[in-house]
Amino acid sequence: MENLASQYTVLVVDDVPTNVMLVQAILKKEGYTLLTTDSGAKALRIAQERHPNLILLDIMMPEMDGYEVLQHLKSNPETNNIPVIIMSALSDMQSIVKGYQLGATEYVTKPFQREELVKRVAQPLRTVQYQAYQART
Repeated sequence: MENLASQYTVLVVDDVPTNVMLVQAILKKEGYTLLTTDSGAKALRIAQERHPNLILLDIMMPEMDGYEVLQHLKSNPETNNIPVIIMSALSDMQSIVKGYQLGATEYVTKPFQREELVKRVAQPLRTVQYQAYQART
């Protein structure tokens, strides 16, 4: 099951270009196909049109914050099964719990370690892969 990253598309949603470039550098090296956007509204459109296998979502963004994006994703039957990992500088327990309550699969606080991000991204994709395998057998 290892090294299947090339089969997966990850949508990175963050309004800070440096953060996007860092995540891109880490995940491209692993072999993932990446989509990126700097706004919640664009993220919702991309999620609906492209159906990424996973979404990495920042919380603190202008106009529509990550929590609102997460609520929209989880209330839409076409996107509610996409795993969402929150990446945020908000590390207080209330912010983390809110993310999970709204349907996040994982919550990674910034700054994150490369290894941590790679492992956190791989885990829900392994689960998706296992579920697909189970459905075939």
